Amino acid sequence: MAPAKILVVDDDPAIRNLIHRFLAKHNYQMESAEDGKTAMALFEQFNPDLVILDVNLPDANGYNLCQEMQGRTNVFVLMLTSRTDEADKIRGFSTGADDYITKPFSLGELGVRVEALLRRIRDIKPAEQQSLVFDKLAIDPVRREVTLNNQLVPLTALEFDLLHFLASHPGRVWRRAELIQQVWDYEYVGDQRVVDVHIGQIRKKIETDITQPALIQTVRGVGYKFEVPGMDGS
Repeated sequence: MAPAKILVVDDDPAIRNLIHRFLAKHNYQMESAEDGKTAMALFEQFNPDLVILDVNLPDANGYNLCQEMQGRTNVFVLMLTSRTDEADKIRGFSTGADDYITKPFSLGELGVRVEALLRRIRDIKPAEQQSLVFDKLAIDPVRREVTLNNQLVPLTALEFDLLHFLASHPGRVWRRAELIQQVWDYEYVGDQRVVDVHIGQIRKKIETDITQPALIQTVRGVGYKFEVPGMDGS
């Protein structure tokens, strides 16, 4: 299997080079950029599996870059920033970031986060290859596409994984911590509201009325469940 491709985007040469060298030693295929313009040019040529993206760049906003990159491919994005404010993290996740790490960080921790994200690019088992169809909503795990009323729904990589996981277990209620373990694939140490943010983003794209979601339902005090249309007994 070819080594995963990672693009590091940070205007601090010391941090950029440190991450580049560290991950290259772990046999990842690496490219680096110091600003948004170079990052987008490399993104087009290199087609990375993962982008480690600094929020504050001299010519670009990392949140906007994250959205632009994920609008083109299913790339995973790990946001890198000195900001520790919870509102910034929530904003990062709501623009499609898959994970978030604040400076200063240990290379060991970065390595674990990178490995966990890239584990999600895996061969889909035959049992998981069936498309899930619920009335006008169709989820295709092989193409990683969701359609609603025959229209393609633009989901980020993590939004797709979360929706597919919930829809694969209709009617089952999942706690936030369980969803983080199952979908993020490691013990996430941050605020569990990250689940709420992603659920909110998915609802905006697939629910008819986000104030009364029919598909992804909130179970108060517990978490979330996917309800098959017309099967909730109400």
